[in-house]
Amino acid sequence: MASGFFAILDDIAALMDDVAMTSKLATKKTAGILGDDLAVNAEKATGFLASREIPVLWAITKGSFINKLIILPVVFVLNWLYPPAIKAALIIGGVYLAYEGVEKIIEYFFHRAKKGEEVIKESKLEEDNENSEKAKVSSAIKTDFILSLEIVIIALGTAMEKEHPLITQIISVTLVAIIATIGVYGIVALIVRMDDAGFYLMRKGNDKGFLYSLGGILIKALPLVIKFLAVVGTIALILVSGGIFLHNIEYIHHLIPHSIPSTLAEFGVGIAFGLVAVLLMTGFKKVKGLMKKDC
Repeated sequence: MASGFFAILDDIAALMDDVAMTSKLATKKTAGILGDDLAVNAEKATGFLASREIPVLWAITKGSFINKLIILPVVFVLNWLYPPAIKAALIIGGVYLAYEGVEKIIEYFFHRAKKGEEVIKESKLEEDNENSEKAKVSSAIKTDFILSLEIVIIALGTAMEKEHPLITQIISVTLVAIIATIGVYGIVALIVRMDDAGFYLMRKGNDKGFLYSLGGILIKALPLVIKFLAVVGTIALILVSGGIFLHNIEYIHHLIPHSIPSTLAEFGVGIAFGLVAVLLMTGFKKVKGLMKKDC
């Protein structure tokens, strides 16, 4: 009886050891995506009123956990029933990321400069309209879904490389997904509260000394960090999408010369797909607008 009990404990210990090792390898392989995930989501979680930053971030975090709850079982089942479906889902997600990234670049360089009255009117509408906040949260959750899908698939691929049992694969991939969400949104929470931390340090320093100076630096750095993350987040969207296309579409993989650095190739492919997606979406919107007018 006792020997059977200790045998079970030994099996559990071996399982936990396999899970720990697999999770460590998977986390290393997904580190680049996690960095992109952080940049993208930090950019999307900023730009709200101070009183709404944490509620908005919590809404996005809950959406991210729901994404993982949907993705994990679906990926395991699809990988068992029909593995090519995972690749198709990744490519569709890549198109969405490329579209979002290129649309931001086009909007930055080619948007019409607004008059002062228009800016004031728009800002008032945004403050009074909850739909604006909901739309931003929805967009962040959609982007998180695509990035989460890639993280889960890379983690699963790592677990399968070592030919671990199914239970080890499920536990390790789930663990990586949970760590990704907590880690990314924990850091984002720290970023969006930089100004509050700065004001707190300034009060602690009684308007002088090291704490006061450090608080001032944090407050002044926040707008720069947000702008930096906006740029990095946009680049990350394009790089992630380009990587998806290069690694999952055989024709494109062979089309790009090996002499071109991988980062440059991913960026170029992401831009190309994004431009096509923006053109198609713009055409679709115009056709839809014309149809509404006719009706």
